Amino acid sequence: MCRLCTAIAGLTVAAGVLLGCAGGADVAQGDYAPSYDGIETILLDGDLVNFRVSMQGARDNSDVAGYARCAAAQYALIRGFGFARHVRTNVEKQGSTWRGDAVYTISAALPRGIKTIDAEVTVRDCGEQGIPTV
Repeated sequence: MCRLCTAIAGLTVAAGVLLGCAGGADVAQGDYAPSYDGIETILLDGDLVNFRVSMQGARDNSDVAGYARCAAAQYALIRGFGFARHVRTNVEKQGSTWRGDAVYTISAALPRGIKTIDAEVTVRDCGEQGIPTV
């Protein structure tokens, strides 16, 4: 019986340590509080669309690219399409302002290539992350 008590006590301590580590990750995530300052959408040619985004508080280029991806996904849905394919994203930082200039193609069918997004799934994910769309 004592072995069982010792095993349970050991598992309880291990669980507490794991929960403590998980709690630390939540605190670090809680420090991230971006400000999304706007999206400009420019139809370039048929299915080719340029998205210019601006934000404050980005951690790095991927936050800015993610904001543009959310804009592209919502735009595809608004236009009646279900998919988008990333062409390119340029990011620059001026002071505390981050700007992204991204180009996507939009389409009804899954486009060829590896940088494709399912617009409906992406918009839902953006909402869960608190990232605004078009």
